[in-house]
This record gives sequence, structure tokens and C-alpha cells, in this order.
Amino acid sequence: MRKLTADWIYPVAVPPLKEGVVVIEEDGTVLEVGTREEHDPASLERYAGAIVPGFVNAHCHLELSHMKGVAPTGTGLLPFLQTVVNYRDVEQERIDAAIAEADRAMWEAGIVAVGDISNKADTAAVKERSPIRYYTFVELFDFLQDAWAEKTFHDYEQVFQAQSGNGGKNRKSRVPHAPYTVSKTLFRLIREANQRLEGPISVSIHNQETAHENELFLNKSGGFLQFYRDFNIPLDAFQPTGKSSIHYALENLDPGCRTLFVHNTQSTPEDIRAALDWSPHTFWVTCPNANLYIENRLPNYRHFLDAGATVAIGTDSLTSNWQLSVLEEMKTIARYQSYVPFDTLLEWATLNGARALGFDDELGSIERGKRPGLNLLDLPPDGKLQPETSVMRLV
Repeated sequence: MRKLTADWIYPVAVPPLKEGVVVIEEDGTVLEVGTREEHDPASLERYAGAIVPGFVNAHCHLELSHMKGVAPTGTGLLPFLQTVVNYRDVEQERIDAAIAEADRAMWEAGIVAVGDISNKADTAAVKERSPIRYYTFVELFDFLQDAWAEKTFHDYEQVFQAQSGNGGKNRKSRVPHAPYTVSKTLFRLIREANQRLEGPISVSIHNQETAHENELFLNKSGGFLQFYRDFNIPLDAFQPTGKSSIHYALENLDPGCRTLFVHNTQSTPEDIRAALDWSPHTFWVTCPNANLYIENRLPNYRHFLDAGATVAIGTDSLTSNWQLSVLEEMKTIARYQSYVPFDTLLEWATLNGARALGFDDELGSIERGKRPGLNLLDLPPDGKLQPETSVMRLV
């Protein structure tokens, strides 16, 4: 048994405790949360700063870790996607080594769970042996070609079966890539297959990351027309909906699943409200450093706060980020939109991510019976994140 105390304990589910104490079993299970007055001072492990739960990275592409530094910054989403398609295939040994190193770096950065996008089975072995819990989203796309849907679904079943998640600590589901790459037929096949899964089901979808996405659905204009021509993919049958792209997603997703809308830099208050009205199981995952890396912009977080939306934090991949650190994502939000308070950022980085992945029975908050992992942040007395704030894993 260990008793850990710091200047502040942030349980997340309840207000922070000044000079609080967390009592844990050797396996990290929380036994109680209290104050120093309730314990023999000699029995306490004392730390300066704040003890917080382990972080949850709600959106990552671990399999792209070998592409760090390959894509130039600030090009916009469409050139970035072309870079990923053209340069992702390299020697398997290099891919495997980069995946293992990124997994290790996330653990050292205090991350206890990851929602990970997979197009291949390259990450399966690392996930099986990692101390991190993974929810693998096996991502499908047929480029809006209904005629390709059945074959696409069949081909990706091999990836789904190979990925970690058949019981144990990890889970998995099939998910659509984005509104602009998934036909109605493929959406239906994904829904029907996921309905046969056991336990809480989460799905993710890239959403409104560029203005071109909305332009395609509003009036069949914008950069995606040339993007599809460059890959010799016809869009003759595609008909614009006259609405923003998220409405197409809402018409084809399952409202009974936990649904993670990822990026959302172009999402308006009307878009957010439409999704919240569609399902109470809606989560909004922000990856601020990736958004800056690719398109030099961030979501307007005020829209999400005003709507009472549930926001979680992701890192995206090393193709679109300088590191895989939830703390660095929190710092970026605090730097550019400092009206978001630390307590809110911490909830986004821990409990909301755990809820989005269905891991909140164990992770996300410091509560009796949970094993959330414990991180130490060297916060100053005013509790505000600083550029130099660091994280140390305690449990």
C-alpha cells in the first residue's frame, strides 16, 4: 500500500483537494482519497505540484509513427493527405521500430489509454504487450464509391480480426474514415457489423477538418474535386446534400454508439447542436497541435463550451505532430485560447477521453476502486499551465 500526497490532488470527478492524499494498492487500485490530517505524516510520499489521473489520448494514428517529419507543416489537409498516401509504405522493420518507440513515449508521457486509428495490423503486437489500454478503430474508406463497399469491407475484415481487442484490456470496432471518403453502403456495413460486438461500442470519424469538406457537401465544389481527380476516382454519382458534412455523417452513423467526432476545426454552433440533438453519446476530440501543423488553425472552443459539449483530447500522429503528449496538447489550448480553465482541460484530457472509449469504469478519475494511473504535474501555486510544465508518472 502507498500513500501519495502533493500540494493539490485533482480527482477530476470532484473538486480538487489541497494537500490531499491518495491511498493505493500495489497494483494501482485507489483505496481512498483524503487529506493529510487523516494520516501519519511518516507514512506519506510527498510531492510538490499536483497529482492528476493518467491521461487519455482519444485520437492517434500509431501506425504512422515512422513518418515523423516527412510531411511539411502548414500545407492544408489535402496536400497533407497526399503525402501520407504517397510516403507511408517503407521497410517493415522501420515501421515496427517506430511504433514500439511511440508506444513507449506515450507511456512515459503519462498516457494510460489510446483511441488508435488502424488501416493495417502493424500495431497489433505492440498493443498486446503494452501497459497502455488501446481502443483500436479499424478505419474503412471506399471514396464514396458504393460499388466498392462490399470488397472494401471484406478486405478490412482481415485487419479487424488481427488487431488486439478480443477480450482482455483492449477493445476494437470498425469505423468510417470521414464523410468525404465513405459511401452510404459502407456506412451500413460498418453499422451492422459493430452491432454484433459485445460491450460498450465506440466509433470515430474525422470531421470538418478543412473548409473543402463542407464545400463538397454543400454544393460539390472546393479542393476535393481535384483531389479525387488526382487519384482517378470518379465523383460523377456524388450529389451534394446542401448541408455541412456532419449532417451526412449523422444520417449514416449509429446514434446508439459512443461517437467521437475528431478535429472539428470548421464546426459551427449549429453543427454541434445538431450532433448533440442526434445522440447523447457524442464526443468531440480535439488535436490542437495537429490542427496547427496541418492547417494553421484551431477549433473555436467557445462553441463547445457554450453548447455543453463533451470534449476529449487527442494527439493525431507523428506525421502531423512533433510529439505524442496529451500535456503538450493541453498547453497549446491554454496558450491560444486561455479562457479554457485548467480544471476543464484536465477533464478533457482524462475523464472525457475515458468515457469516449468506454474505459471510465477503470480510468479517467481518481476514485475508490479505479486504477487510473497517477501523474505528477509541476504546477505553480496559481494552478496555471506553463510552457515548462512537465509530467512525471507516479503509478
